[in-house]
Amino acid sequence: QVQLVESGGGLVQAGDSLRLSCAASGPTFTLGYLAMAWFRQAPGKEREFVTAINWSRGNVDYGSSVQDRFTISRDNTENTVYLQMDNLGPEDTGVYYCAASRAMYFGTSLPRAEREFAHWGQGTQVTVSS
Repeated sequence: QVQLVESGGGLVQAGDSLRLSCAASGPTFTLGYLAMAWFRQAPGKEREFVTAINWSRGNVDYGSSVQDRFTISRDNTENTVYLQMDNLGPEDTGVYYCAASRAMYFGTSLPRAEREFAHWGQGTQVTVSS
């Protein structure tokens, strides 16, 4: 059974930085060419795509609202995905979820739709005060 555990959320002020972590584990879980992604859900809003990375290839994709402020990366030895968030604003407040894709991606494209992700973490709260 796949487990994704997020950590690193908290309360920060506008302009601050924060780094989230997502540790992946499971007895038969192989990251391979899966896409690992971060989504977020603000209060009263639908969950939205933030960013994704191909575990093996390393290519990335970012949502327009976080482009140039957020950076996704992975540590192959630790089976961990990171989300570095800089210049945070109140609009970044929400629960951040880590997800692993249902299928492997061998090309340059990466999924953004929730239905393409089969495994989800429990989420970590990020609150940015103005």
